[in-house]
Amino acid sequence: MPTDDHFRIGSILKTRGLKGELQLYVDFEGLENIKFNAVYIDMAGKLVPYFVESIKYPQRNTAYLYVEDIDTIEKATPLAKKDVYLPNKLKPKKKKAEFTLKDLLGFTAIDDYEGELGVINEINEFPQQLVASVRYKDCEVLFPLNEEIIKGIDVVKNIVYVDLPEGLLDIYLE
Repeated sequence: MPTDDHFRIGSILKTRGLKGELQLYVDFEGLENIKFNAVYIDMAGKLVPYFVESIKYPQRNTAYLYVEDIDTIEKATPLAKKDVYLPNKLKPKKKKAEFTLKDLLGFTAIDDYEGELGVINEINEFPQQLVASVRYKDCEVLFPLNEEIIKGIDVVKNIVYVDLPEGLLDIYLE
């Protein structure tokens, strides 16, 4: 299962007790508002589904999780230190007012002149601006995210349309 179809909600810190309970560090805000009956745990690069028996949120960023067929500490221990995912269809939609330039991570950048540049794989925050990184023709290309560069954003298709300054790509490709 590719992780493109899933989003990370946190990671399992450790086992809790002797009956297979897992302590989850939750770094996805609003998880307690999402209804789900299965989680996907990253096991050696593959997402393995586990059905949820119960989940509790005792405090911020913490969840206690019981999953089906994990009822002893021996069965639970191999799941410690693993990332946990949910399917993208469960991800809450952001309201337009909540969308920021940092949310462009994972969007495909398309330049007016050069065409598709690639997927934005990193966004760095500097005091003056945000800078996006894409892999284009086997080179890392950096460009600023600002009103002059961004010409449009398609939130449904995860595309950002940009007009890079003339010669910017040449600097990286030489």
